Amino acid sequence: MSVGGMPSELGPVSPAWDAPPLDPELSVALAALGDEAREPFTLENLAARQERDAARRPRPTVRDLRADGRFEVDELHVPGPSGGQDVTLVSARPAGIAGTLPLLYYMHGGGMITGNAWSVLPRLLREWALTLELAVISVDYRLAPQAQYLGPVEDCYAGFVWVAEHAAQLGIDADRIIVGGKSAGGGLAAALALLTRDREGPTPVGQLLLCPMLDDRNNTFSSHQMAGIDTWDRTSNATAWQALLGDQYGAADLPPYAAPARATDLSRLPPAYIEVGSAETFRDEDVAYANAIWQAGGQAELHVWPGAFHGFDTFAPQAALSQDARNARSRWLRRILTQSGASSGSAC
Repeated sequence: MSVGGMPSELGPVSPAWDAPPLDPELSVALAALGDEAREPFTLENLAARQERDAARRPRPTVRDLRADGRFEVDELHVPGPSGGQDVTLVSARPAGIAGTLPLLYYMHGGGMITGNAWSVLPRLLREWALTLELAVISVDYRLAPQAQYLGPVEDCYAGFVWVAEHAAQLGIDADRIIVGGKSAGGGLAAALALLTRDREGPTPVGQLLLCPMLDDRNNTFSSHQMAGIDTWDRTSNATAWQALLGDQYGAADLPPYAAPARATDLSRLPPAYIEVGSAETFRDEDVAYANAIWQAGGQAELHVWPGAFHGFDTFAPQAALSQDARNARSRWLRRILTQSGASSGSAC
């Protein structure tokens, strides 16, 4: 079974095919960001853009993340893949809660070329850790092009296995771990679910895939339709995939652990939550991935937010659509954790 569902090559989209209209609140927010928000990444500007991102992106300290004692936060340095350099994990949980907690094992976004494990944590802790009594571990995987495939996904896998093996020490319920991420992190979470299935590693109970970056081929209808419009368009996407894959870019036999949309077997995967915007580059590949999970007999909850562009809830957190998206994610997390808790309890 093929996930793609699209011709291998598409010509430019006809100008008659307009992009879907933006949600009114999101349109205002995007206009306020100016042209810089849609400046594409290219191979020529990549190094400068990475330096600019590192300088501008907030990177809270462990003390900042502890938020005056509301959270217990530690940096962990665990063995990397095949005896390579250690992987840094940032572990956080609400303070003062006795016993083991379920875990969200999270991969940050940034197209595989930017981002870090620390900057995503304040929001994750605020939105989920307290309300769901959930621990969070954020993975500081290596970035491309300094590290290329398999490097980043192997970092995530090594950290995941270590966490599962040391769950009791960490105060984590090893039977209630959800893997998740946004954009590139969502793609890594999907790849991690495939990798741990095929290696018969620890089994997550769910995969939270937020606008996941899944398909290196960059030839869906939506990738052409949103060219030059979305905050992450097909030019940036091609740059990121080339940085990650190097000489393997465009290979016909690329493994699904590099690009999960290449998978031909999506059976025996944990339940998935998949969301994407209707006005987003990744729309068609994400919808196709959900459909392929259903065709394989699996479970996926798909949300296509009308008029949403890539990263809409980050750029416009107070918009009604952003609030709806956060509420839907929280409901899914709560449901999966409740179901896994009941199953774990009945097995005791």
